[in-house]
Amino acid sequence: MRRVIVDSAIYRDGRRTDGPADLSDALEEARATGDAFLWVGLHEPSGAEFDHVASEFALHPLAVEDALKAHQRPKLEVYDDSLFVVLKPIVYEPESDRVSSGELMVFMGDSFVVTVRHGEGAPLAEVRRRLEADPEVLKHGPTAVLYAVSDAIVDHYLDVAGELQVDLEELEADVFAPSGSNPANTAERIYTAKRQVLEFRRASGPLAGPMARLTAGAVPFVNERSQPFFRDVNDHLLRSNEQVEGLDRLLSDVLSAHLAQMGVRQNDDMRKISAWAAMAAVPTMVAGIYGMNFEHMPELHWVGSYPAVIVVMTGIVVALYRVFKRRGWM
Repeated sequence: MRRVIVDSAIYRDGRRTDGPADLSDALEEARATGDAFLWVGLHEPSGAEFDHVASEFALHPLAVEDALKAHQRPKLEVYDDSLFVVLKPIVYEPESDRVSSGELMVFMGDSFVVTVRHGEGAPLAEVRRRLEADPEVLKHGPTAVLYAVSDAIVDHYLDVAGELQVDLEELEADVFAPSGSNPANTAERIYTAKRQVLEFRRASGPLAGPMARLTAGAVPFVNERSQPFFRDVNDHLLRSNEQVEGLDRLLSDVLSAHLAQMGVRQNDDMRKISAWAAMAAVPTMVAGIYGMNFEHMPELHWVGSYPAVIVVMTGIVVALYRVFKRRGWM
């Protein structure tokens, strides 16, 4: 258990205190005074490892199953003895312009909060340090932990949205550049960016429902006076979702513009090819006629026929070139 328990502490009146190593004894001590709670942080526990924690805190089997399997949508579920919240932190990797998501489960109950982290994106260590440095917030109990974790994750959504906005501006510059880059590479980059935005939306979009419930209040195990704080988190989440939806629409527009430009370039190429083919067809036709093996053929024995034919072919080709050039085909 020491391997998966990242941190465990009793917080009394907003300050960290040393408690028993045994979870059952620590929870009993936290409940004895009424002004303390136990915060246990786990990282990717196995079924056997988490069974011990689940039994000590009487966690619901369905919530335990979700916490172990991960790959859950953000949600909020209320059980008899606990509140279960799923959050999806995201990470932007600037080297690959890739967005990846982790998962963070929060169990809240009578004088305890258990956090289960999957992946590396959840800023729990920083959240715990910040809360321990602000006893006035931490003394509100497990609700303060849920608020701080939600606030940190949603604020990071805004940072990632800003990074994606920069990537989108670079894509727009490439698409509308006069020379243009490799069309296949540009299309691949646009589709990759849309995949990153989709990953973002899967994390932030479904969280709107749980945040609305926390903002409305009357959620068991959540301090009723925390509504203004969750309202602030919800405002940031709405702004983040609006930015992501805007990015998705802009990427669709950029993709449409890129495909339209490719179509225009292909039409230009086809017109050039057609123009050259038309100019090559005239001398080919004339030369084909004079290459036929007939004994009696008009103009066959004219002395000036050869230069005359060359001049006619050249004149027709030059005339066609000027016409195509004037129309923008060349």
